[in-house]
Amino acid sequence: MIKTKRVLSALALSVGSLMCASSAWSQHGTDVSQGDWPDYNGNMAAQRYSPLDQINADNVADLEIAWRLPTGDFGDNPEYNATFTPLEVDGVLYTTIGSQRDVVAIDATSGEVLWQWESIDSQERYDNAPRKGSGRGLAIWRDGDESRLLVITPGFYLVSLDAETGTLDPEFGNNGIIDMQEGLRLGPGREDIDIGSSMPPFVMNNVVVVGPAMAVSMRPPSMANVKGDVRAYDVRTGEHLWTFHTIPRPGEFGYDTWLEGSADYTGNTGVWAPMSGDPELGHVYLPVEAPTGDRYGGDRPGDNLFGTSLVAVDIETGERQWHYQIIRHDIWDWDNPAAPILADLPNGRKIVMQVTKQAYVYTFDRETGEPIWPIEDLPVPAGDVPGEWYAATQPFPTKPAGFDRQGITEDDLIDFTPELRAAALEAIQPFRLGTNLYSPPSVRGAEDGTQGTLSLPSATGGANWEGAALDPETGMLYVPSRTVVAVLSVAKNENSDIDYSMALGVRVPRAMGLPIVKPPYGRITAIDMVEGEHEWMVANADTPSIIADNPALEGVDLPRTGVETRSGLLLTKTLLFAGEGTGGGPYLRAHDKQTGEIVAEIEMPGTQTGQPFTYEHNGKQYIAMVVSGQGQPSELVAYALP
Repeated sequence: MIKTKRVLSALALSVGSLMCASSAWSQHGTDVSQGDWPDYNGNMAAQRYSPLDQINADNVADLEIAWRLPTGDFGDNPEYNATFTPLEVDGVLYTTIGSQRDVVAIDATSGEVLWQWESIDSQERYDNAPRKGSGRGLAIWRDGDESRLLVITPGFYLVSLDAETGTLDPEFGNNGIIDMQEGLRLGPGREDIDIGSSMPPFVMNNVVVVGPAMAVSMRPPSMANVKGDVRAYDVRTGEHLWTFHTIPRPGEFGYDTWLEGSADYTGNTGVWAPMSGDPELGHVYLPVEAPTGDRYGGDRPGDNLFGTSLVAVDIETGERQWHYQIIRHDIWDWDNPAAPILADLPNGRKIVMQVTKQAYVYTFDRETGEPIWPIEDLPVPAGDVPGEWYAATQPFPTKPAGFDRQGITEDDLIDFTPELRAAALEAIQPFRLGTNLYSPPSVRGAEDGTQGTLSLPSATGGANWEGAALDPETGMLYVPSRTVVAVLSVAKNENSDIDYSMALGVRVPRAMGLPIVKPPYGRITAIDMVEGEHEWMVANADTPSIIADNPALEGVDLPRTGVETRSGLLLTKTLLFAGEGTGGGPYLRAHDKQTGEIVAEIEMPGTQTGQPFTYEHNGKQYIAMVVSGQGQPSELVAYALP
């Protein structure tokens, strides 16, 4: 049953509010310039920026915990690695929470829970969901005194709630609910419905857009799957407005890029990452993922449009305005992982940027789709996996340069000592080296005796769902990334009708317990998007003890290595805030935006796992985020000045 109930938090205090100019990127009757945080990434342009400056370089070291809200009491099972990011509007936080993805409203100054809506999924629907847990958040829509929250449940219902009360909106869909499993294009022969979403829907111009996600497709049970169509609805009534077919139907644009009729049965190609939009142009920007089979695509020959593409569609009609395919026939699982970032640069350019797992920033005129800097179509190596189809070329941006390591050669191997260098060279002997960024997977136990191909970046990036942050005043882009080697190794899965999928039991080699490549292992890169040039790069963390205390490094003067994570970033008027991300340490650092220098380091109750965000209410600025770790359920923590 659907319930709304009052819950009181036993936790702390505080206060805040602001008066600033209006932003062009918000239609919620509020925006970051007014001290709110009304979108998942701050605004519809996904900039993760706020002009607030009460907290600055002079006082940031004085930040204290204002309040804490543990998540362990929400849902049937505690979450130990929650990644949600609340919204804040007019002194109230709204967020998903708990393992069933309930929704709560929270007093932004005290952490008191004002109301809770319990998710509607049946046990069966929840059990079959590919994306469980609290997810990444929700969306808000406001029109005068009306305000609604839009959330996608793990079981793939789209739900509209009254933001004041947490009750279902009776004017939307079926008493506030739309069953997103209805109207799917299912894969032939598949009895399961492998579809859901952990991201918020996107709301703009009174339209709510839903992009789907499937289970990870490294070892798919079949070459067929449900298709990841993007659908849009009237935000007031729930009326279905349009569907964009990310895998074209016969006769539609792009169908001929799926050879041998493969578009008819393959699946995935959803939009699991957040979206962004330009309300004046009426464009919503879709970061589309790869088709079924993250490591093998022999059953879907061809370039596979719109797989791994950035697509601009009209928010009212769903008509494609332009597209750019970033990877043809993706067999690396380098699908677009983050919201495209929009900016009006100081030089007058109106751009959209897609940060990618392969560590590029693809940059376009957001109205026409024309590249800002030339993108070269360059030859890439073909592989020898039986039955695979290989694209002959891939698009390489000329600017900006890659923000993390791309491809791996012997020059990338660690050389702290002669012994470590020798150990690294020995460790790579069972593998092929992916010297080209697009060196393809190879078969475990190939004729040359190798077990797979070493690749940089890995399938999780480079960049990933944390995205990047953009300073609209300077045009500076800040990108968190990680440097982790992957093994691209495939083998036959006897439980699937697909010819090859990710091989089991093939591990990334290490050298005397250390990563085989040189640090940094996690970084933050500042890129001037006016000129397309890198400004600075810093490691995202100190050297962890697992590296610093390795006996093989005794007597070695190590650089600051960072950790194999991607930081969550937040930009304010004067500072860049960065946590260490999942797997990192419990620190929040404030950096000088111009140099990357650390201004302050704040130890937190856990590691930042949700994206940091900021807001002001009743004259006080807060910085908040979900933290996790140390064996305790995740908690939402808010900081403010004393």
